[in-house]
Amino acid sequence: MTTPLRFDANLKWLFTEHPFEERFDAAARAGFHAVEYPAPYEYAPGRLVELLAQAGLAQVLINTPMGPAGSPTRQGLACVPGAEQAFRDGVLRGLEYATALEAPFLHVVGGIVPDDVQRDRAFALYVANIAWAAEQARGTGIRLLLEPQNKRDAPGFILETQAQAAAVVDTVGREHTGLLMDFYHAQIDEGDLIPTFIAHRDQIAHLQIADPPSRHEPGTGEIAFDRVFTAIRDSGYEGWIGCEYQPLTDTVTGLGWMKELSA
Repeated sequence: MTTPLRFDANLKWLFTEHPFEERFDAAARAGFHAVEYPAPYEYAPGRLVELLAQAGLAQVLINTPMGPAGSPTRQGLACVPGAEQAFRDGVLRGLEYATALEAPFLHVVGGIVPDDVQRDRAFALYVANIAWAAEQARGTGIRLLLEPQNKRDAPGFILETQAQAAAVVDTVGREHTGLLMDFYHAQIDEGDLIPTFIAHRDQIAHLQIADPPSRHEPGTGEIAFDRVFTAIRDSGYEGWIGCEYQPLTDTVTGLGWMKELSA
């Protein structure tokens, strides 16, 4: 028995023709029933709840806070020595927002290993920080997501492969953590997408898509998404698939792939 696919709109990447607060209604008009976006923190939780309710949308995911561009924590804080307190403050803030938005997932962004830090030391700190965060998530109903990122876009990122992230999930425990598999990142660094997805299906809690090399919508790059989507359906995956891509032209025109898939 195959499972229908459910796509949500990542409002950092889609509907950027509109100001952020107008993207909720734009996503609903385009047929989406749920959204995700990485950084809600410049808005009060109540305002975001209002925007979701007005558009009839569910919130799927947000990220933990990251440092400013160019800083050592620009891609997350979880593996950066000296940033432990800022990491903990960010996790608690993320859990506060995810709870208010009724989002089931909080992506704990891993971070880039500083140049003067051994990778083994950074990784040990990362696992310890994820274990601490999982304890804070206990009883909230929120699952923490761990995502590898490719070395071309994020050189030095702490999580390098799906297998490495899945091992951390198993170490910390699947009750409160899960793997976020982004097919864009996985294709660039690993390839072999369908066997990789199947191998880690039990740890995967959320999926994201974009087509490399240019990170546009499915059908514009090198991934055979028809086969990938068939594998996802056949696996029994019932979760959301986040559309985290830059439309080649405008967002609505770029959704033709989804209409073809539905047909």
